[in-house]
Amino acid sequence: MIWKNLEFENPAFLWALLLLPFLVFWFFYTHQRNTATLQVGTTKGFELKKSLPAQLKPLLYTFRIVAIGALIIALARPRNVSISKKTKTNKGIDIVMAIDVSGSMLAKDLRPNRLEALKKVAENFVKERPNDRIGIVVYAGESYTQTPITSDKSIVASSLRAIEYGQIEDGTAIGMGLGSAINRLKDSKAKSKVIILLTDGVNTAGFIDPKTATELAKELKIKVYTIAIGTNGMAPFPYAKDRRGNLMFRKQKVEIDEELLKHIATETEGKYFRATDNVKLKAIYNEINKLEKTKIEEFKYYNYQEQYRGFVFLAIALLLVEFVLKNTVFRSFI
Repeated sequence: MIWKNLEFENPAFLWALLLLPFLVFWFFYTHQRNTATLQVGTTKGFELKKSLPAQLKPLLYTFRIVAIGALIIALARPRNVSISKKTKTNKGIDIVMAIDVSGSMLAKDLRPNRLEALKKVAENFVKERPNDRIGIVVYAGESYTQTPITSDKSIVASSLRAIEYGQIEDGTAIGMGLGSAINRLKDSKAKSKVIILLTDGVNTAGFIDPKTATELAKELKIKVYTIAIGTNGMAPFPYAKDRRGNLMFRKQKVEIDEELLKHIATETEGKYFRATDNVKLKAIYNEINKLEKTKIEEFKYYNYQEQYRGFVFLAIALLLVEFVLKNTVFRSFI
């Protein structure tokens, strides 16, 4: 469409269009002055119907006015502009979420429980990282990779929803979880490598010492954000199942090795957080999202399609028609 995204390179010329009404006025003014008049008592005997060429004579001047207007518009250089955009990520971030799936993650101090609250918040976090690659490691008494690092966010989100308690042997092997996450990132070519390590307990299992894993992360320049999830004081923990297989809960003291988590975060230049409820957990992931920003450059390409030629051709055609008519059909009336 010609007029879509139209702009003028030299819009100042359009002010000249204001001269056109004055040219029209000047034509009729001079036309009246150049027309001979005869004063008689009555003109009834002289009344003759004008011929069609005589009536159409002002059309010549109309052609000229329109031609001048077209030339003015052509001088303003009308053109259509189409813009294409291209984004470039110049600082990619690879992220691995190491998630504790031990039995204590079913505690109900977060609603409906710690694990489900985490899954919901983590999925929203993934959706807000469209330009990063994300992987998932789950751990309890041992650890394994739930999802390798990928840019396909639908796969990551689906994997998060599929996480359940009981997939692996129970326990809390923080060192194993951290070690598996490091293993996912050690060959990464990303400029920034991040682990989000979440747990609700104390390291009680696994054959990898958390501090040893921390030194490895530090050596590989992997930043670790640690999150302790659980309220302060007492919380309802699962301790057994009833005859129907439903979990039974009782109040127990919340025990989290915060010193270890702070050590891991400090040594790797990350940050330690404590999520005591659903709102705080969401706020923590929002803060991490702001701390780890991917730099994106947007390039715009402008494509111009010149439209002035049509106005030039129109002006030439009108002036040519005026010249031909003036010297043929209207010659005897000029």
